[in-house]
Amino acid sequence: MMTSKITPEKLLQKMNEGEKLILLDVRAEEKYNDYHIEGKHIESLNINKSKIFALETNDENSVKSLPKNEQIIVTCTTGNSATKCANILAKKEYDVVVLEGGVTAWKEYLKTVK
Repeated sequence: MMTSKITPEKLLQKMNEGEKLILLDVRAEEKYNDYHIEGKHIESLNINKSKIFALETNDENSVKSLPKNEQIIVTCTTGNSATKCANILAKKEYDVVVLEGGVTAWKEYLKTVK
């Protein structure tokens, strides 16, 4: 099953349009606290990827804060862990897309638009 992706460019466009976004960052808490994508209309959540991997053994409690009726943009450092997590969440009927290239690509893209 292929999870959809969103480019940093498209994410910024959605942010600029004032769209309410839910961003799930699956990196370690220290990395998240150090830097994460923020915006006026962004609900930013940090759930470590290990908790999402645990969903495969049906531990739904670790992600009960995630809404099933709204799209969730999943990100990590480069997009690899986010893709794995998104695939697991998609199997659990969450509406997920992955930020292409992760936080690394986001930071690089922001340099080009400033």
